[in-house]
Amino acid sequence: MTRAKVAVIKTKAATVLEDIDGLLELAGIEEALPKDKTTILKDNISWHMPFLSANTTPWQLEGVIKGLKKRDYSEVVCVENRTVVTNAHKGERLNRYTHVLADNQIPVKYNFKPKDMKWVEYKPKAKMLVLDKIFPEGIWIPDYFFDKNIIHLPTMKCHIYTTMTGAMKNAFGGLLNRKRHYTHSWIHKTLVDLLAIQKEIHSGIFTVMDGTVAGNGAGPRTMIPVVKNYMLASSDSVAIDAISAKMMGFDPMSICCIRTAHEQGLGVGRPEEIEVVGEDISEVNFNFQQSDNAVSRVGKLFWFGPFRALQKLMFHTPLVYAFVFGSFLYHDYVWWPIEGKKRMRMIADSEWAKLFQSYPL
Repeated sequence: MTRAKVAVIKTKAATVLEDIDGLLELAGIEEALPKDKTTILKDNISWHMPFLSANTTPWQLEGVIKGLKKRDYSEVVCVENRTVVTNAHKGERLNRYTHVLADNQIPVKYNFKPKDMKWVEYKPKAKMLVLDKIFPEGIWIPDYFFDKNIIHLPTMKCHIYTTMTGAMKNAFGGLLNRKRHYTHSWIHKTLVDLLAIQKEIHSGIFTVMDGTVAGNGAGPRTMIPVVKNYMLASSDSVAIDAISAKMMGFDPMSICCIRTAHEQGLGVGRPEEIEVVGEDISEVNFNFQQSDNAVSRVGKLFWFGPFRALQKLMFHTPLVYAFVFGSFLYHDYVWWPIEGKKRMRMIADSEWAKLFQSYPL
């Protein structure tokens, strides 16, 4: 059996596109993704605001596109999803993807637009841990995803519900519809189920993770951006999440989704069983600490705490829109102008903030 491999590099703004090309080679992209299949780029817009560490970076997107073209992957498509609190079109524009995609002639499809794709019922071959119970009426996924490669483009960051987020969590928006908030109480096992489904439907899976600016604290939207200058890539979603978690300062096997996916044979979660190529990260520890914000504290009372019995009343009925509005109001009109912009100013002199500004809106 081939040993799980994760490629890790250090990079800088002046050479990042060339460095990503080398990263793809190091991680074995051509062995992971067949060239006769369409390749989906699944970027990560955790928030439509231009907050470095929260979202796929434009250089991450551009570097992967150029690397694919160089290797003669002719059919490349970007697929976007939306959440109840994130505007995909606004996120594309503010995070500087629009010109990158247009200049490289990459079409964009939206999994929430019927003209782009339909949602079809899927019966997994693998035994589901929770999805069949959460959605007893059936598991529905986009028809467009079948028999295509997928490249996940997450960032290295903490997460209020899953400790950290990366390759496994990036499938959450693409494969589940707008009722995906039903899964939050079982989020770790949901991610394992989604990985099992991905392995059944995709012709190849690959991840390029951006850690040029990583997110500490209350991710995925209200964290502290920290310049780290790393990028990672792998064809093993579990392994890349494990190495990312370890670099951030977490024990990967203490994170339920990583441990469970490892135990289910969906990837390798034990760092000692993973071959890390490229940069020596044996002494790397960001000492990140996952934390909460005002909205997550309320959410945890319902997802995991004493109000869990009220979930169906509060989140499976129109009452959910009160929470959606509250989250939108807090994040976009309180946290972002008061705290988010201040945190971006803290790294404004970094090479990455300057590179970000060089991409046109």
